[in-house]
Amino acid sequence: MTDPFALFALWFAEAQVSEPNDANAFSLATATPQGRPAVRIVLCKFWDARGFVFYTNLDSRKGAELAANPLVHMNFHWKSQRRQVRVDGTAALVPDAEANAYFATRPRDSQLGAWASEQSRPLADRAIFEARLATMRARFEGGPVPRPPRWSGWRVTPQTVEFWQDRDNRLHERQVYTRAGDGWTTGMLYP
Repeated sequence: MTDPFALFALWFAEAQVSEPNDANAFSLATATPQGRPAVRIVLCKFWDARGFVFYTNLDSRKGAELAANPLVHMNFHWKSQRRQVRVDGTAALVPDAEANAYFATRPRDSQLGAWASEQSRPLADRAIFEARLATMRARFEGGPVPRPPRWSGWRVTPQTVEFWQDRDNRLHERQVYTRAGDGWTTGMLYP
């Protein structure tokens, strides 16, 4: 297979059947401009040949790190399949129209939570957040909830994509795709 997205589609479809929760979850590694790393689990909400898309508060730690240093690493791990997909790439904001369209599909409480949360900021008491959420419920009662201006999506454009298949005795199979102009080169890596 010469297209990593075609192989990803096959593996993802299998993971959706076998993974008990969130087959679209992946670890996202970012770093400050000084190189201090951070890793967290996020959800891939869309992917195609342009890359992988996730959404977040732009003022969160990951949002600030991505704005300052767009180089990222992603890792999908599907334990039930004994597989992982590793992606090295560059993140860029999705267009506003794309972020608006996705935001409109979110459950209403998730939309309201995006307005109420000061993601990654210190919170003295859960009651403060609950009060902010109640304020947002009242503010948008009876109408649609627009996307907050500091909430958007990031598309990770891969430079390399590695498909790792667990094998007995740690004799794993590793196939790597590397971007080459408009296409990809592919090869194997030692376990």
